[in-house]
Amino acid sequence: MAYADLESACDAAAEKYHDLADRTKANSARIAEISELQKHIGAYSKTREIYAQYRRLPPKKQETFYAEHASAIISCEAAKRYFDSLGLKKLPSVQSLKQEYAALLAENKKLYPDQKKEKSEMMELLTVKYNTSRILGLTEEEKQREQRQEER
Repeated sequence: MAYADLESACDAAAEKYHDLADRTKANSARIAEISELQKHIGAYSKTREIYAQYRRLPPKKQETFYAEHASAIISCEAAKRYFDSLGLKKLPSVQSLKQEYAALLAENKKLYPDQKKEKSEMMELLTVKYNTSRILGLTEEEKQREQRQEER
């Protein structure tokens, strides 16, 4: 095996590992987004009737109603702000979110063993490359030293 082949094998292994890691990170990020969205949808659905009653009241009666139902009103307003920050006009169904969550979780469970295997292969190849370069005298310091000598 030539040293150039070893370098290309290391690069390929690193690329495979990083691709899998990127996919699992993206899935995990989407899982977190879905969890947050589900939390706000649940809060909104529990509190929207109280908030609607609050909005229909005349301003003088709103103060006393707010005092009685402050936590529900605040929770509903926070959920509405969250939906607005996402630019949602229509809320997704909880069932579709649960299905997407389960699919992403299943994909991550499938990817983790592959990612672990690719990482161990990458680490093994990088170790071999490092040891080979040391044996052949191809460390970065020595390469830089040789380049400086050639420039002189």
